[in-house]
Amino acid sequence: MKYYPVFLDLANQPCIVIGDGKFATEKAAALREAGANVRVIKNRDYRPGVLAGARLVVDASEDAGINRQSWEEAEREGILINVVDRPEQCRFIAPAIVRRDPLLIAISTEGESPFLASALRARIERWLGREWGPFTALVGNVRRQLRARGMSIPDQTRVYRRLLNSDVRHLLKRGRPDDAAHLAVAIGQTTTTTTGRVALVGAGPGDPDLLTFKARELLADADYVLHDALVAPETLALCGPDTRLEDVGKRGGKESARQADITARLIELARAGHSVVRLKGGDPFVFGRGGEELQELQREGIDVVIVPGITAALAAPAAAGISVTQRGIASSIAITTARGNPDRLLQLAHSADTLVVLMARADLAHTTRTLARALGGSRPAALISQATTPEQRSVAGPLDKIARLAAEAGIEAPATLVVGDVVAAASIVIDSFRHNSKRGGNLEAASPIAMAQPG
Repeated sequence: MKYYPVFLDLANQPCIVIGDGKFATEKAAALREAGANVRVIKNRDYRPGVLAGARLVVDASEDAGINRQSWEEAEREGILINVVDRPEQCRFIAPAIVRRDPLLIAISTEGESPFLASALRARIERWLGREWGPFTALVGNVRRQLRARGMSIPDQTRVYRRLLNSDVRHLLKRGRPDDAAHLAVAIGQTTTTTTGRVALVGAGPGDPDLLTFKARELLADADYVLHDALVAPETLALCGPDTRLEDVGKRGGKESARQADITARLIELARAGHSVVRLKGGDPFVFGRGGEELQELQREGIDVVIVPGITAALAAPAAAGISVTQRGIASSIAITTARGNPDRLLQLAHSADTLVVLMARADLAHTTRTLARALGGSRPAALISQATTPEQRSVAGPLDKIARLAAEAGIEAPATLVVGDVVAAASIVIDSFRHNSKRGGNLEAASPIAMAQPG
């Protein structure tokens, strides 16, 4: 770390800005906003010795001669100085600042890239809404009250966590500051452990970048995360440093957590006052037993938050370049799993233009034989494994050959089967990729699947 980050109290402190142009005007305005007594010295008026008595100096003159003299003088006098755009002549650097007063976030690249610091500031400003300013002030008020009551630091921390996980910020965001203030005071005055909350959160198909913003916030703030077996480590890494992780995944053919035990654990943790996330692959309500858990939690009086995720039923085909609906080809979709009643599987296959079968790898040969009898062995099909992750693999071909192709390609679970003419339409795009690559492009590498021909 080259620079030690610090916030300076410059209220009524003498500060000097050297320069004539836009930079000097901006620096002077920022210092005045911080409460400093600012003196601006034009380039033509700078003389050695004029910096005496200053707490802080910004040289925005853009003049090499003045830069050298001001730096030498500031060094002799022990004055903090920043020479604009000359990192080697800076005892401090001005960071990019996200302002949500009284919350301030400073961003520095140690002078390497002011552009990058500004770009990160813009991102954080979009992430941290204006409600964070008054929310920070409310937390400060509660903190003063807790300290006056002599509350211990661990007990204070529990109150702050309840504030962070409460509806206070949402009330501020919706323009209801009085309601937010009343709720914050009530949380601060609560002396007994209150019931926590369970969030049923979809982790999406695999890529952590596809998580919703709300899901990321809940993971960062959770006390406990009970997660499925196939949730990516990169997704779990988004949890807070003190979050406790519990693997409650179900694994085919192996010892797994019972659903009743998972639900009981969620209830136990919530009753103990914890903020809990039940993290499921894909979407909690698409073959994820989210509905069962929701009913049990509500029956026990537990507050529940529902955060949908991107289901693999749609993400896997899309990641392989297959549009499950396409004008003139397919206008309906059926989504099911490879487990269950074969008759139901056949009914769905006949009722929709595109059939998507989740969890298809384990019984792929049996599933495709069943479908081939009803739809014909030449029906186009594709199997996509570990969709949206770096390990994604896909094969496509006639329905009666897809199991063999998957075995030859080493396709492993989790995998999604797609059956319908949309698969053939996708293969036409791939063929055009190969054709274009012969003319000097490198488009073949972009092919999401390799379409095997009948025969």
